[in-house]
Amino acid sequence: MNQAGFPLLSLITWLPLLGGAVILSLRGDEDVIAANARWAALWTSLIVFALSLLLWSEFDSSEAGFQFVENVPWLPEFGVGYRMGVDGISVLFVLLSTLLTPICILASWEAVRKNVREYMLVFLVLETMMVGTFCALDFVVFYMFFEGVLIPMYLIIGIWGGPRRVYSAFKFFLYTLAGSVLMLLALLAMWHSAGTADISVLLHTQFPTNMQYWLFLAFLASFAVKVPMWPVHTWLPDAHVEAPTAGSVILAGVLLKMGAYGFLRFSVPMLPQASAYFAPLIYALSVVAVIYTSLVALAQTDMKKLIAYSSVAHMAVVTIGIFTFNIQGIDGALFQMLSHGIVSGALFLCVGVIYDRMHTREIARYGGLAERMPAYAVTFMLFTLASIGLPGTAGFVGEVLVLFGSFKVNFWLSLLGGSGMILGACYMLYLYRRVIFGRLTRADLQSILDLSPREIALFAPLVLLTLWMGVYPSSFTHFFENSVSAMVVQHRAAIEGTSRAAARASFPLASRMVVPVAQNVVH
Repeated sequence: MNQAGFPLLSLITWLPLLGGAVILSLRGDEDVIAANARWAALWTSLIVFALSLLLWSEFDSSEAGFQFVENVPWLPEFGVGYRMGVDGISVLFVLLSTLLTPICILASWEAVRKNVREYMLVFLVLETMMVGTFCALDFVVFYMFFEGVLIPMYLIIGIWGGPRRVYSAFKFFLYTLAGSVLMLLALLAMWHSAGTADISVLLHTQFPTNMQYWLFLAFLASFAVKVPMWPVHTWLPDAHVEAPTAGSVILAGVLLKMGAYGFLRFSVPMLPQASAYFAPLIYALSVVAVIYTSLVALAQTDMKKLIAYSSVAHMAVVTIGIFTFNIQGIDGALFQMLSHGIVSGALFLCVGVIYDRMHTREIARYGGLAERMPAYAVTFMLFTLASIGLPGTAGFVGEVLVLFGSFKVNFWLSLLGGSGMILGACYMLYLYRRVIFGRLTRADLQSILDLSPREIALFAPLVLLTLWMGVYPSSFTHFFENSVSAMVVQHRAAIEGTSRAAARASFPLASRMVVPVAQNVVH
């Protein structure tokens, strides 16, 4: 299928909209429409997930370039086209997006009671935007998907969220939109300079160094908000607290990865000199985020807010790994992104389980749940330990690889970045101890029920993946190791080429003598 030109990526991307059209056509009583909408959304998302498994199985991990490429002229006179494709960096994020969507629909099965048809429709639209973001190979198409994500997530928070949902939705929308406007200006500048919006061409386009600095800052304004990096992270805790459980799962599991994906897809390979120049700034912001947000998480009384701040700290480890510019660091960043998508999504589901029963997320309202909910206690424990980075779980491999990669750059960067593992153990074990252990003293907790069959079905694939990634990480890293290696080689070549050009400009006679000698030594 990879060679036959079958439009698999377009099918995965646009099929959710077809399911949305089916949902819109439903007629009948409100209860009948709600039930049919749930089933239509679930079956659509499962079919899309099955197609993404086909993509995963057909993907050739030995190739570093883009595969399953689709190219349809759209505005050929402006160098813009409908271009889709995946490489080792993006293919697993397509799979992550299509995996979490049916899980979120199942998680909302009983929790969402009002406007069910509209809710399911919005979630399918969101899936299209997420998959399209990771598949787009044209800047214009990428920008449309990247920004299109804002609309369904804004509606999910603003309509089906908590008491302060409107405030949180507006804050989320304005923060992300403000940064994206600067990214649009950067895209226009790159299009004007290169004459095309084809990402595969722009990856090998050498932009002037002075131009790269401004382009990098424009991208940083957008991607830093999406990650989110300190100090533009304040929208995330509010959005998580007010979003429904499924909204928090998608927000933490996929949407935060889009900012880091932007750094990997655009900033590092397209703007190598600027990336190297601003790397110390990224390190400083990331280290502050690791330490500061971990300490803030320790002070939280709301379970969702604690996990939200932990997400900021974990994603700061990702940005450290990306800007090490070595294979271990970038491999670790990608693995950490995938593991965080699974583990953080599962942790928000864990919070949603007891919130659906007790309608409160206050840590102090719980205690001793292991007595009444043993299956829940074991499940929550696994994801807590994975979040800490226990060996044998998904959270361990990525953080250790990032530590190795950052150690090659600077000892203190590795030490301070690694402090997040210790602080993470503090706040996650504090949360688990307060909720699960102790005596069951509250009367309203005496009758709380353990995991239902539907909830067990939700957690089963996430448990399996958490253990699989921890025990057999190479089955995931081999997908992106060739793409990462090619990126690192290209980045180093660009930096060395700039250094040689600067040397020639400063010492033209010496460079004419040294370069041939160096070439002879290499040969």
